Amino acid sequence: MAGFIAIGAAWAVYFAHMPVIKANVGASDGAYGVAVFFAAIGAIGAMWLAPFAQRVAGGKALPLAIIVVAIGMLGASFSSLLVVLALAMLVGSGVTDVLINARVAEIEARSGRTLMNLNQAMYSFAYAGAALLAGVLREAQVDLRIAFAGLVVVLLALAYRAQDVIPNIEDDDVGGAGQMPHALVIMAGLVVLVAFLAEASAEEWSALHLERTLGGTPGEGALGPALLGLTMGIGRLSGHGLARFMRDTTLMLVATLVSTSGLLIAGLAGNVGVALSGFALGGLGISVVAPLALAFVGRRVPAKARLAAISRASVLGYGAFFFGPPMMGLIAQGFGLRTAFVVVAALLALTAVVLIPALAQRAR
Repeated sequence: MAGFIAIGAAWAVYFAHMPVIKANVGASDGAYGVAVFFAAIGAIGAMWLAPFAQRVAGGKALPLAIIVVAIGMLGASFSSLLVVLALAMLVGSGVTDVLINARVAEIEARSGRTLMNLNQAMYSFAYAGAALLAGVLREAQVDLRIAFAGLVVVLLALAYRAQDVIPNIEDDDVGGAGQMPHALVIMAGLVVLVAFLAEASAEEWSALHLERTLGGTPGEGALGPALLGLTMGIGRLSGHGLARFMRDTTLMLVATLVSTSGLLIAGLAGNVGVALSGFALGGLGISVVAPLALAFVGRRVPAKARLAAISRASVLGYGAFFFGPPMMGLIAQGFGLRTAFVVVAALLALTAVVLIPALAQRAR
C-alpha cells in the first residue's frame, strides 16, 4: 500500500504544478506532449526491469524504486530544459508500478479476496490529498522547489515503510504459453489502455484547461486533479462493493459511459465550476475500469499464467502513455484543450459500445 500512496502523491504534486513546470522549460503544448511521449517510452521500458530488480534487490526493490521516483521528481522541479524534464519523468515510476500491482495480484491469488480496487483507491486518495496541498502551496506562492523537497521527504518515509514488501514476480514464461488466453488478455489490455488514457488526460491537462481555457486561478487549477483523485478514490471503494452484485463487464460498461459524459462536460464547460463537476464525474466513472479489467483477466486464466497475463495486460494498457500525451498536446495546440477532451470522451464511448461487449462475449 505504501507504493500506491507514493506514486499517487508524487504524480499529484507534479501535475498540480504542471503549468509552472511547463513554463519553466518554455515548452509549447505540442513539444511538451512529445517530451512526455519519450519519457513514457522509457518508463514502460523500465517496467520490464521489475523482475530483474526483484531478483537482484529482493525486498529492497520497491523501496529503491520509490527512492528513484523521489530523485526524478526533485529533478523535475529544477528543470529548465525540456530534455532534462523528460529524463526526470522517465525514472522509477514504471518499475514501482509493476512491483506493487504484482504484489496485489499475488495476494489476491493466494487469499481469494478482491483487493485491486481497494489498493487503487489508496492511490487515488493520496493523489487527491497531495493535489489539494499542492494547490494551497501554489496559492500561497510557495517556491516550486520547496514544495517538491517536501514531497521527497514523504517519498523517502514511504520507501522506508515499504522495505518489508517482497513481491513474488515470476518470469513471463511460467505456466506455459499454451495456457494463456491471448485474445482475452489483449482485449482486456485495450480496455485498460483507454481507461489509462482518460485518466492520464484528465490528470495531466485538467489544471491547464481550468487555468488557461477557463481563466481559473492556480488554486482552482489544482482543484482539477485533486477532485479527480478524490472521486476516483470514492469510485474505487464503491466499485469494490458493487463488484459483488454486478458482472465485471456490466460495471465496466456503466462506468465507462459515466466517464464519457464527465469528460464531455469538462471539455465543453463554459466556466470553472461546470468543468470541475465534469472532471469529478469523469473520475468517478473511469476509476474502476482498469482495476476491474485486470481482475477480470486474473480470474479467467490458469493460476500459473495469472501473473504473466496481468503483467501483459498492464503493459498493453500503459500504451496510453505512448500516444496519450502527444495526442493531447498536438490536439490542444491545433484545436484547443476543449477538442482534446471531447476526443478522449469519444474514445471512451467507442470502448463502451464496441470493446467491452466484445470482451464479455469472448469470456463467454
